[in-house]
Amino acid sequence: MASTPDELTVTYTEDGIDIVKELDKVVLTKGAWTTLIFRYQEWNRAKEEYGPEKYTIRRYQKRNGEYLPKSKFNISSRDQAKAVIEALQGWLDD
Repeated sequence: MASTPDELTVTYTEDGIDIVKELDKVVLTKGAWTTLIFRYQEWNRAKEEYGPEKYTIRRYQKRNGEYLPKSKFNISSRDQAKAVIEALQGWLDD
């Protein structure tokens, strides 16, 4: 288990292959409740290559010195990511 936000990851390895490969992350908030956004790719076993970039926002709660996953929202495509950005930008510009 992770004890700092920098140790949190979405990388998942199975049989020596990163099934989920973290490309980048940004810590959005720190504290008892920590929020991060990750950029990642998933391994496609059939094609034996990584698929397109995806994004996920994860919330963790710190208990007894360790971060426990509490919720997540997956953004499954660049188009969906752009739609989220446009919606937020529109609200922020008002």
